[in-house]
Formats: sequence, structure tokens, C-alpha cells
Amino acid sequence: MAESRTFSGLLAATAVGVYLLVIAGATAAITDAVAACTTWPLCQGPVTFSNPDLLIARGHRLTAAVVGVLTLVTVGIGLRTATRRRVKAALVTGLALYPVQVALGAFVATTGAAGQLPSAHLATGMAIFTSFVLALAWHLEAETGSDDEDPVDDLSPAPIPDDADDPVPTPDLSTRERLLGTVFAYFRLTKPRLMWLLCLVAAAGMTLAAGPSLTVRTVVLTLGGGVLAIGASGTFNHVLERDIDKRMDRTSDRPIATHQIPVRNALTFGGALTVAALALFWQVNVLAAALGLTAILFYSVVYTLVLKPNTVQNTVIGGAAGALPALIGWAAVEGTIGLPGLALAGVIFLWTPAHFYNLALAYKDDYEAGGFPMMPVVRGETETRKHIVYYLGATLVASGVLASLTSLGWLYALTSAALGAVFLWAVVALHREQTEAAAFRAFHASNAYLGTLLLAIVVDALVL
Repeated sequence: MAESRTFSGLLAATAVGVYLLVIAGATAAITDAVAACTTWPLCQGPVTFSNPDLLIARGHRLTAAVVGVLTLVTVGIGLRTATRRRVKAALVTGLALYPVQVALGAFVATTGAAGQLPSAHLATGMAIFTSFVLALAWHLEAETGSDDEDPVDDLSPAPIPDDADDPVPTPDLSTRERLLGTVFAYFRLTKPRLMWLLCLVAAAGMTLAAGPSLTVRTVVLTLGGGVLAIGASGTFNHVLERDIDKRMDRTSDRPIATHQIPVRNALTFGGALTVAALALFWQVNVLAAALGLTAILFYSVVYTLVLKPNTVQNTVIGGAAGALPALIGWAAVEGTIGLPGLALAGVIFLWTPAHFYNLALAYKDDYEAGGFPMMPVVRGETETRKHIVYYLGATLVASGVLASLTSLGWLYALTSAALGAVFLWAVVALHREQTEAAAFRAFHASNAYLGTLLLAIVVDALVL
């Protein structure tokens, strides 16, 4: 068992090392460094403060050598330790592709080859990373999975508590206290915890499109419209799920579920927020307004009414709601939907399951009481933890694709690799501990990864 845990740690470290090479190789910093170092395996020439490209190239090649040794050690231990054939097959695939990756890199460096070879070099690195992530997911499943789980086949909502419709007792309050309480209740309808991250997504989309030329007017109108659109979506979600909220401990105190705010008033409030959001988006451009309306309708209707109560893939498909702000941010500047904007949206889309499945694990019983077919409820916790690794790996690959399509540099690369490693460590710990605390730790690590990555995009695009 101890050797198996050691192998898991080595495999995770190897995956992170390969990813560091991939994400660094996808950035503009390595592109410039390759042009400065045309010999292989060593770089000839002095390193100066005015031209640090040789240092970057040397660091990249040294890292590749260290990761290569780590790969050999990890695969050697894995072939002796792993019990599943597919784990061994993934390890052998990653090991076999590594010299191919090195050869492609050497050829590009010494010949200055352009065209498809640099892309093939990057794609091979991503394939190696994918192989080790799959091996990790499958090994953790074998090491920590349980055969005693009893997934739910017939998912029926729990009955609404008898006292759920009783008036909520309120203490004697002054007029000012009642007013502040009502204002705070409406504020809660807007789901303010979602706003900071989704606004960062839109900000990253804007800065990728505009860079330092981004105007204050575009920022204010786009983020203002985004805040109002998120508030409208949250309000409609509260209205549509008010009966289900009464069944779940986590949501039973929401303002509409407790009758603090009447449904009619909430609908009016949500409608007003929608009109205000579209008015601001319209001042930016028509496409931003259309995407804003799509985001509101998708979250309020498609996700809340269609996906969430009916399919185990609700979290996966529902990730489109969180990805749309990236397109809104790009469209606010360009008036079109560009490839980098789509790549950023892809990062958010793939990150969503890796992020939200942790919360689904922590609130598994609550979601079962609400009648929602969440992954841990209908497929089991072992399957859910495995899918978290899958989507985390896919998120990191998408981050590498984004780097290859833009001029993002070393800050983005280091942020993605460092915070990606933290996220992966939390997920490995979740597999081993299998506790609510571990699930929340992985959930917060996922928030930290995306939030810091988006900040790095903004800073990199505006300043560096």
C-alpha cells in the first residue's frame, strides 16, 4: 500500500512536470528563447540582463532533462506496482512519446523549423501529459475506490418538510432593520458569490482582445452588464427552485423558500435586472447584448429547468453558462467571437466539472434529497473523483491551447503550472481522505486556480 501511495505521488509530480514543459513551451517567452538558442542540447553564448532568452531556453531544457529522469523512475515503479493494464498502457505510451517530443524540440531548435513542426512538438507534449493524467486517474480509482457504494437508480425528491410553508418568525425590528433585512434578501437573490469570478472571466476576455488599449467605457459597461445579468440569472434560479430549496439544508434559508420575498416581487426584480443588463450590453455592441441574453436564458431555463433535474451531465453541459462571459468580454472589444475567446471559454467550460463535482461530493445527501441526478448520487463517489481528475487534466490542456493562441508569457505559464499543481494535490488528497473537508479543500483549490489564472491573464495582457 505504501509503494502504491508513493507511485501516486510520483505520477502526480511527473504529470505536473510534463505540464510545466507544455505550458512553458506554448508561451511567447519560449518562442523567443528558441530563436536565441540554435544549438542542442546545450545553448552556446552568455546570458545578459538585456537578453535573458538564453537563460529561459537553458532552464526549459534542464527541466526537460529532470522530468525525463522522473518519467523513467515513475514508469519503472508503475510497471511493478500498478494492478490495471490500462494504467501500464498509459505509462508506456507516455514514456514512448517522450523521446519523440525531445527529438521534435531538438529539430525545431537547430533548424529553426516553422510550419507544423512546433505545433506537433506542442501536441506531443500534451499527449504525454494526457497519458500520465489518465494513468493517475485510473490508479487512484484502483487504489482508493470502493465497491460498496450504492448509487441511486430511482431518484425521487424528498418530501417538503411540514413546517416549510409556515411563516418565519421574526423578532420585533425597527423600520431601519426591516429595510436593511429586505435589501439584503434581494442582494442574496443575485448570488453575489458568483459575481467576482464571472466578472474576472469577462475581464480576461476583454484584455485578451484589447490588451493595453482597453478603454474604461468598455470595462464599465461590460462588467456592469455582467453583474446585472448574473443577478437576474440568480434571481430566476431562486424562483424556479423555491420548492426544491425547501428540501435541502444548504438552501432552505433562501429568501423565496422562506417567503421573505414574494415570488411576484422576485420575478419583477429579475426582469428589471435583465432589462438593465441588456441596456448596458447594447451600448457596447449588439453581439454582447445577444450573448448576455443567451447567458441569462441558458442558466435560468436550460440549466435550471432542463439539465439540472434530468441528466447526470447537468454540470458538464451547464458549464456553458460560466463560459459565456469569456465570449461576452471578447465580443465587447472585437464585436465578433474570436478563436482566443473561444479557447478561454473552453478553459472555463472544462474547469466547471472539475470544480463543481467537489461541491457535489460535499453536499451529496442534500442533492439526493432535492432529487437532482448529480454525479455522486447516481454514479457514486469513486466515479466522481475519477472524473474530477479527468476534467482537471482537460482544463490544464485547454490552458496550454490558450497560451499557444495568444501572446501570454511567463506569468501565465508559471501561474497555471503552480496553481494547477496545488489543485491536483488537493484532488489526490480527496481520493485518499474521502471526507467532506477534503472535498471543500479541493473546491477552494479549484477556485484559487481559476481566479489566479484569470488575474495572470489580465496582468500579462495589460502590463507584460
